[in-house]
Amino acid sequence: MNMQKKKIISMIAAIVVFLIIILLPTPEGLPVAGQRALAILAFAVILWITEAVTYPVSAAAIIGLITIFIGLAPTVEDPSVTYSTKGALQLALGGFSNTAVGLVAGASFLAVAMEITGLHKRIALYIMSKVGTKASSLVIGTILVSIVLAFFVPSATARAGTLVPILLGIVAALSLAKSSKLSALLMITAVQSISIWNIGIKTAAAQNMVALGFMGEAFGFDITWGKWFIYAAPWSILMSVVLYFVMTRLIKPEMDDLKDSKGLIKAQLNELGKMSKKEMKLVTISVLLLIAWATEGILHPFDSTSVTFIAVAIMLLPGVGVYTWKEVEGKIPWGTLIVFAVGVSMGSVLLSTKGAEWLSLNTLEAMGLSDMPLIGIIMVLSLFNILIHLGFASATSLSSAFIPIVIALVISMGATDFSGPGLVLIQQFVISFGFLLPVSAPQNMLAYGTGAFTSKDLLKSGIPITLIGYLLIILFSMTYWQWVGLL
Repeated sequence: MNMQKKKIISMIAAIVVFLIIILLPTPEGLPVAGQRALAILAFAVILWITEAVTYPVSAAAIIGLITIFIGLAPTVEDPSVTYSTKGALQLALGGFSNTAVGLVAGASFLAVAMEITGLHKRIALYIMSKVGTKASSLVIGTILVSIVLAFFVPSATARAGTLVPILLGIVAALSLAKSSKLSALLMITAVQSISIWNIGIKTAAAQNMVALGFMGEAFGFDITWGKWFIYAAPWSILMSVVLYFVMTRLIKPEMDDLKDSKGLIKAQLNELGKMSKKEMKLVTISVLLLIAWATEGILHPFDSTSVTFIAVAIMLLPGVGVYTWKEVEGKIPWGTLIVFAVGVSMGSVLLSTKGAEWLSLNTLEAMGLSDMPLIGIIMVLSLFNILIHLGFASATSLSSAFIPIVIALVISMGATDFSGPGLVLIQQFVISFGFLLPVSAPQNMLAYGTGAFTSKDLLKSGIPITLIGYLLIILFSMTYWQWVGLL
């Protein structure tokens, strides 16, 4: 069966499932709007998992379905009144006004600035030039580059796009094949490290913003860049050490001492020449932005999104900035931003129509989860989270589908002796566990497309990393996260 036929069948399956859920008798305790919201969620999840259409196309379909089917449904507050298509359209577009979406948009401009000036490549080559010539040293260099870039390049795909060509260049210059063991070692290390630091830094990945958007609406909860770092970075640091030992034990490269590698990297660095004025400006803007993020709520009252937009404005100013609007507009992933905003809208609709609450009651609570001790809840939820991630190619879409259900579970539990938002945030950390399959994360697909490693190679490294990461989540939940007030 060709790909086009598979996509058509998937699309038909999504429509059929949607109609079945719509036409079923409305269960007790579930508003009509909630039932329709769940039908739209099922439709969206099938499209996201099968990739029957591109993500922006799925976003347009979701907006249309919310507008019509929620618009004609009676409101939860007063069943004698319908939402109206105008009211439902406002719900469907509500995600676009979420500050979390603004932060992702602002971060995209910063990632493009790095690409246009080439600063991210200079940073990566400089760090790689400072490590030793052994294969294990290059592994350390790859991990260090991914960590440093996570601070300044708020896009996992953009970080992979920086690292992958550099690593391939090193392998090729050493007269080794793309499919060599050294190539697989460095490439897998890069993508696993990128996923690990998607968790450690608030601005490193878009899916973090999705969860914060939902949590802001449900709990009035916001978290500063610095607090996120205090909560998550220690886990990512430990996992980086784990990654080093897993990768150096798992894949033994053709040669251990790569004497030529240092010279090759330095030659590439020299090719870039002296740092340009635009690069210097971008370094200044990026460092100031990082300081502003890290000191939010300590030295100033400005939130992460506001300072990011100020940085974007400065980067676009003539004479002061680093690029023009004409240079940048074609490089911004507008489709991704639309998907992101609609994902936030979808989650908000699930919460406001009580669809997420009903789904939580009949899945998570039916499993007896709300009666379990805190660690039991985290163990079961995290395991469930890891398993369902196998079906999602996008952590953003997984966050849109799963986090509202976890929020509904926390709300249904009422007053607890632990922090409900903290529990939700830990599940958001687990959503970034894209360690197992090439389709588990966009950066995996980007690297996998080079032919440097097989899906079996990734799985071999992904299983121990996922298992140790899962155990560390439980250990941190029992100790550190309680000590620092997250739980």
